Amino acid sequence: MVKRYLLTLAAFTALGALAQSPTLTIYSGRGQSLVEPLVKQFEAETGIRVQVRYGTDAQILAALQEEGSRSPADLFWANTAGALGQASAKGLLRPLGETLLEKPIAFVPASRTWVPVTVRLRVLAYNPDRIKAEELPESLLDLPRFAREKGLVGRVGWTPTYSSFQDMVAGMIALYGEEKTREWLLAMKALAPKAYPSNPAMLDAIRAGEVDLGSTNHYYVVRFRRAGYRLGMHHFRNGDAGNLALVTGAGILKTSKNLAAATRFLTYLLSPQAQQYFVGNIGEYPLVKGVVLDPNLLPLEEALAKSPKLDFEKLPLDRALRLLRETGVL
Repeated sequence: MVKRYLLTLAAFTALGALAQSPTLTIYSGRGQSLVEPLVKQFEAETGIRVQVRYGTDAQILAALQEEGSRSPADLFWANTAGALGQASAKGLLRPLGETLLEKPIAFVPASRTWVPVTVRLRVLAYNPDRIKAEELPESLLDLPRFAREKGLVGRVGWTPTYSSFQDMVAGMIALYGEEKTREWLLAMKALAPKAYPSNPAMLDAIRAGEVDLGSTNHYYVVRFRRAGYRLGMHHFRNGDAGNLALVTGAGILKTSKNLAAATRFLTYLLSPQAQQYFVGNIGEYPLVKGVVLDPNLLPLEEALAKSPKLDFEKLPLDRALRLLRETGVL
């Protein structure tokens, strides 16, 4: 079993100095257990040595800024579009060619400095033995009212320290404004929700009957279903913040000394083989056509239509974090 870990900024930066230019060096916000098999497959197929440094998107951005022009990094492979948008805004990424950018069918950024690789959707997970699908609300904003009416005080889960939840709150601010988002957070707090450190922990609590529902990323529900557990997955109406698309992607850093290898890796991430891996092994939505989807997933075009149309490079994450602290959620 692959061991997962987070690097402190000091350790992250110190390790960076050890990299050698003949090796393709990737700084990855994507989890090691999720993507390492794909990296190994790329190495086996191309003969290119790859060294990956894993951490959170925030850790990587901090390390890149501290390293500056001394950074050994060739690629930033991020868990969120917002992190890539910040890297682009700080001038850390190179513009990409049209050959790469024409491959994804959606979410190509205006900056043209990174390529979208996969998509996760926010969804509502629920216990189908306690909640009927047809009763669920059409908007995330109506979730507190629904929970009160159904007597679910103390029976709602959430993951406020998790980056995807924070991205969703940022999406709510972008769509509905800060005051309406504040009202929603306070209404959710009034439900005495149980906080979990991760989505798998929350879904396990739903499965075990500890809570009855919670907002999560769709692929976690897919994994639990593949394991044989009964979990419901609810999409809100099209364009709702509760369906926010969470775009993963990667860009080539200006410090790269291995442009050919870096470009080849980005091309590989968008290949049918790699995209099928993301679907089959992780449960994410692909961003190229011709990939066979899991039957638990919506058709690709239908899934993409669920998300609100936002500039995913510019989600107001700083405002979301401030609001989460002001409301006492964090």
